[in-house]
Amino acid sequence: FFFTVYTTTALARMMNPKSATLFLVGALLSASSNAFTPTSFVANRASSLRSAPTKMVAGGASAYGEEYYDGVRIGPPPDLPSLLLHNRIVYIGMPLVPAVTELIIAELLYLNYESTTDPITMYINSSGTTTPDGRSVGFETEAFAIADVMKYVRPPVHTVALGHAFGAAAMLLAQGKRGKRSALPNATILLNQPRSQAQGQASDIAIKAREVAHNRRTTCQLIASACSKPLSTVEADCQRVKYLQPHEAVEYGLIDRVIENESSLPVKPSFITQLGNL
Repeated sequence: FFFTVYTTTALARMMNPKSATLFLVGALLSASSNAFTPTSFVANRASSLRSAPTKMVAGGASAYGEEYYDGVRIGPPPDLPSLLLHNRIVYIGMPLVPAVTELIIAELLYLNYESTTDPITMYINSSGTTTPDGRSVGFETEAFAIADVMKYVRPPVHTVALGHAFGAAAMLLAQGKRGKRSALPNATILLNQPRSQAQGQASDIAIKAREVAHNRRTTCQLIASACSKPLSTVEADCQRVKYLQPHEAVEYGLIDRVIENESSLPVKPSFITQLGNL
């Protein structure tokens, strides 16, 4: 180190003052870094990076995989949706717009092919195809697509309502496996009829009105079948908004029980069990 400083000073004397100053500062920083950097850490880090597996990314480029230092994984933790999906949990926390429907159906199909026997738990906190204030944001066909896939997949789908399940979301809540439909104590369930988004000429509005009436009847049929109630009763209840508290939803037949404590959960996620063992 001192030999380097002596040599650098001698060379600097042959330069102009400004260049000599910049040259000395750069040389001293470089020498001090080399003198005091822990070589063992640098070597271990380089060895770790060299041994890290590479994988191909978009465009054909290669990227480092997971990195480890002294046996400890270096990198971000798994994201929460991945943890839920790993434990066969599907969460609907938004109105049923096309993007939400696409994700829910993809998750159900993936879990179906991962295991045809292990149950799927679907948590529902959604205002259906409308916003909480009643403004229409989606089509009833979004809910019908999810309901059809719930019946299509082989694993039983357990449903749990939390927060609110309005309109089409209440219909999905009722489509869970009999005996495995639940709600948390302070959830609110609402029955209503679809809203029309028709605009334009009178003939177009009439066509749309017929489609809305058809969707309304389909929704009521699905609810009536799940609740073992006459279709006329459900249609009458859906004429106006009908709020149901969890115990009232049990009496109505939309759900089978109210979850009061953790022991009543349909599925206890494995990562919660692992945290309890720490």
